[in-house]
Amino acid sequence: MSEIIENKMGVQPIGRLLFTMSLPAIISMTLQAVYNVVDSLFVSWVSEDALAAVTLVFPLQMLTIAVGVGTGVGLNSLISRRLGEKRFDEANLAATHGYLLIGFSWLIFLLIGAFLSRPFFQWYSDSQDLVEMSVSYCQIILCGSLFLFAQTTAEKILQGTGNMIVPMITNIIGCVTNIILDPIMIFGLFGFPKMGVSGAAIATVIGQAVGCLAVQLCFFFGRNQIKVTLRNFRFRMRVIRDIYVVALPGMIMQMIPSFVTIFLNMILISFSVTAVSVLGVYFRLQSFVFMPVFGTTQGAMPIMGYNFGARNRKRLLHAVRLCSMATAGIMLVGLIVFQIFPGELMAMFNASGEMMEMGVAAMHTLSLCFIPAAVGITFATFFQALGYGIYSLLVTLMRQIIVLLPVAFILSGFIGVMGVWMAFPIAETVGLSCSIFFFIRIYRKEVSMLPEGWE
Repeated sequence: MSEIIENKMGVQPIGRLLFTMSLPAIISMTLQAVYNVVDSLFVSWVSEDALAAVTLVFPLQMLTIAVGVGTGVGLNSLISRRLGEKRFDEANLAATHGYLLIGFSWLIFLLIGAFLSRPFFQWYSDSQDLVEMSVSYCQIILCGSLFLFAQTTAEKILQGTGNMIVPMITNIIGCVTNIILDPIMIFGLFGFPKMGVSGAAIATVIGQAVGCLAVQLCFFFGRNQIKVTLRNFRFRMRVIRDIYVVALPGMIMQMIPSFVTIFLNMILISFSVTAVSVLGVYFRLQSFVFMPVFGTTQGAMPIMGYNFGARNRKRLLHAVRLCSMATAGIMLVGLIVFQIFPGELMAMFNASGEMMEMGVAAMHTLSLCFIPAAVGITFATFFQALGYGIYSLLVTLMRQIIVLLPVAFILSGFIGVMGVWMAFPIAETVGLSCSIFFFIRIYRKEVSMLPEGWE
């Protein structure tokens, strides 16, 4: 079995390999985007305040994803490199450590959800209804995040071995479960009580639990190259360090947008609740564009990591080129749609006149960031695959902390809400420039020294 995986990532033509490994992730993540939009659509039909509540919780929800995916990316990168180096026992050891680490992550979010969610949302607003809906949604999501962590860990381990099909199928199972349960639990269909925003959160956790169970069954009882065992196991700081060298920068990198969104919501709510809702709608809609891009880079990361570990420069750079072209193409389609059909996109969310006018202007401006973001995401994947996650973190800090927040704050003081929207493409352009700089640095230091290899 191990030889099949090795031959696949080390010998198969890069174009076909990238397509076959990315397509399952693209399908599953696009379905995840469908869930995000459908979930918000149903909530928007409850009320605009309900949509605003879900938007306020969104940064905390993204923190759980950041921890889960960040740890998973560290595992993915380490496992694919160890397989390329033919150090199979160390790949198994990394996977076992990953499973134990997620338990500690869940305990942290359990405590946040139970004790800190109400003070957090009371800090945002004096509206009792908005606070209650936000607290209810948040507590359910954070306390049930164990299923998200366990599912993400197993999926990333499998992807690190080149297996993209099982993560796709189990992700689809969870998302479909969630989509089916959303209207039932939000509006009280088929004898269920009408639970509103709380129903949306419960549907999300149940969907994650179903997807988690499915992927664990496939991982532990299927024929997999990686095995997790506690027999004679002990924590090894070297393995934890190797995981978090990539995972921690990636985790922080994904946490930063959550904290940035918290502060953006603070700026926007000073104008109106509608402005907060518009940002929430944008985040849901842009996931239709960004999720396929992330699916493409998920397929590309183990290819890059494996061929770097196997010291094959030609295949490594070919993977980077093809990944950049694919992500830019996806983003170009998204840009065209957002520029031509912003009104139709906003209408799906039962937008009021004020929300429609503000939303159309926002979609036109925010989507200008798509193309530079595509190339930047590809470079971030390259950095992580080669073990340089710190560079991805530095680029994210530049984009979101050093540029996006200050520019949004300053411009909003001069031109209002439009200043917040304009800050996004400005930040992505600066981030792309930093990514190019770091890519050249790594190429000269590491990649140029590799043997050219074969295609």
